[in-house]
Amino acid sequence: MPRLHAYLLGLLLWLTLPGCVDPFEPDVISSPPSYLVVSGFINLSGPTTIRLSRTQGVANTAAPAVEAKATVTIRDEAGTSYTLTEQTPGTYTSAALSLNPARKYQVRLRTAAGRDYASALVTPKPAPPIDKITWAVENRGVQLYLSTHDASNVTRYYRWTYTETWEFHSAYRSGLQYVNGRMEPRTEDIFQCWGTAGSITIELNSTARLNQDVVANYPLILLPPSSVKLRFKYSVLVRQYAQTPEEYAYWEQLKSNTESVGGLFDPVPTQLTGNVQCLTDASEPVIGYVGAGSVTEKRIFIASTELPLTQRYETGYNCAAPDTVPLPSVPAVFSSPAVLPLYTVYAPMSNTIVGYSSASTECTDCRRRGTNVRPDFWQ
Repeated sequence: MPRLHAYLLGLLLWLTLPGCVDPFEPDVISSPPSYLVVSGFINLSGPTTIRLSRTQGVANTAAPAVEAKATVTIRDEAGTSYTLTEQTPGTYTSAALSLNPARKYQVRLRTAAGRDYASALVTPKPAPPIDKITWAVENRGVQLYLSTHDASNVTRYYRWTYTETWEFHSAYRSGLQYVNGRMEPRTEDIFQCWGTAGSITIELNSTARLNQDVVANYPLILLPPSSVKLRFKYSVLVRQYAQTPEEYAYWEQLKSNTESVGGLFDPVPTQLTGNVQCLTDASEPVIGYVGAGSVTEKRIFIASTELPLTQRYETGYNCAAPDTVPLPSVPAVFSSPAVLPLYTVYAPMSNTIVGYSSASTECTDCRRRGTNVRPDFWQ
């Protein structure tokens, strides 16, 4: 999401220039403005994470520059402050907090350059529980649906994020390792791994125009029929946020700007107005909206055994067949980190070793695409 914010403003600056239907490339836009992007949410019951980055030009495909070495705090209306520490450059996290829901909260920060910023004081909104996450096999793939409600009819504005985790296997299994000039049994499993991905779309829904505050079967995630995520086992952790009308409007505009741009007749992106301002210079644009409240979560699993037997899944690999490395070539071949041994090759009808089968590390070591550490929550 920080990259999404940073990319967006560069896009807005470019698209709002006057022009014609024919493509126009200006001679020089060498230094587009680099505005601060503040991403995050004040969590009343747990750690709060705030990410700081900078906007960049639309033609810049590199990751947005992060705002490191800033001082970031949560402050309530009574003046009580809670410090966030920088975990990785540009990412600041607090300890697990239990904040008073009756107070208003804001984020205050000072950059390494000495410029001060603050989000508006906001009233926390508690999120109701997620009722259920269901799924169905449809023509376009496996569709996941979310249902929730608020019996008191006060939530009305919802946002969701999620983290996907799936088991996958490398193309080939390696039972050997070449260490210090010797072939020996492999002790670490590099065949079975788990991949993880966060949500990259903005998922919102409002019940403001409904009599009851009920979200029924919101289509949250669509997994293509052949998705590698479904080959063995898939899990998703969904987080639910309750929003104020103002916060919802911000995210709705951000969603519109990022998903509607592309065609000649698509709506032109508009300037985002968040709730973060620069205290040092009130005229400086700042991108971001920091809300506050509680977060509710729900996790589900989908095993491949629950899906139709006719399903065919991608492996995620496009690998050549294993090769046999004769004994004289073993030192030269397996001294390279690009190739790994798979198993011992014997002469026909004999126990004589003639070589070792081999495959590329990319096709053999699943850690190249994930982790071989089993998640604590995995079933």
